[in-house]
Amino acid sequence: MILTVTPNPSLDRTYEVPRLERGAVLRAATDRVDPGGKGVNVSRAVAAAGHRTVAVLPVAGPEGALLLSLLTELGIEAAGLSVRAGSTRVNISVAEPDGTLTKVNAPGPELTAAEAESLLAAVRERSADADWIACCGSLPRGLAPEWYGELVARAHAAGARIALDTSGPALTAALRERPDVVKPNAEELAQATGRALATVGDAVAAARELRAAGARAVLASLGADGQLLVEDSGTYFGTARVPAVRSNVGAGDASLAGFLTAGGSGPAALAAALAHGAAAVQLPGSAMPAPSDLDPTAVTVTSEVPLGRALTEPVS
Repeated sequence: MILTVTPNPSLDRTYEVPRLERGAVLRAATDRVDPGGKGVNVSRAVAAAGHRTVAVLPVAGPEGALLLSLLTELGIEAAGLSVRAGSTRVNISVAEPDGTLTKVNAPGPELTAAEAESLLAAVRERSADADWIACCGSLPRGLAPEWYGELVARAHAAGARIALDTSGPALTAALRERPDVVKPNAEELAQATGRALATVGDAVAAARELRAAGARAVLASLGADGQLLVEDSGTYFGTARVPAVRSNVGAGDASLAGFLTAGGSGPAALAAALAHGAAAVQLPGSAMPAPSDLDPTAVTVTSEVPLGRALTEPVS
């Protein structure tokens, strides 16, 4: 079972338009609403793959009630902590035919100290039979950057494995508690290490810095250039062929779900991560891929990492 923790979940509304024009009245070709937040997306991808998952998340207001209802419809067991003030956020994505995506993310409710502790308690209560606990996304107002670190420490004390997908001070503060795997993208990797990333080799060096700071393994997304896995068994690099990008919302979350359901370590898990991520970007909105959407033949993984290869989008 994969247990996910999403401290700041959302409803994700996606519009597909012919072209985004500032100041104009636009007519959307499609309009869809999905349960959102990075951990929620991981649960959706795990469930789509036919595995059991439990989603732990705070919910507030009528938007929170709709979020829980949508998760139930997807067959996902949701452990929703009711927040007294505010409302679960609604995020807006506008997708254009060429793959350009414009997003507006709302802040979400502010959690009290008591609610922050209740969320940690809910994770403890649900984690007894979890193969992995995936802690994902930004922290809402009211939760200090150290909150994820506390969660990692408590989960390790209970014998659980932790995958962490966050950034900024929350990632930095959690590293000292030695999460089992962290999943930054290229920008987050550069931010966490203070490194400019111009080549795959730069990304490998940055991932090794995160390991030296406490991460036991690093699964790094390099966008269209592929993914890296740096762990005790070695360093692996993989790519996936994608005919056309429709929406990249939730693609990284689908990738993490593929990685964890395939065991969470080694080149086979990296290959699963790549297949899930590649499938997700070819789907509308934040739709998560089913097994029938995956194309393992489009994936290549190697331990011969092309260190000198330039990144398509360098990060300074």
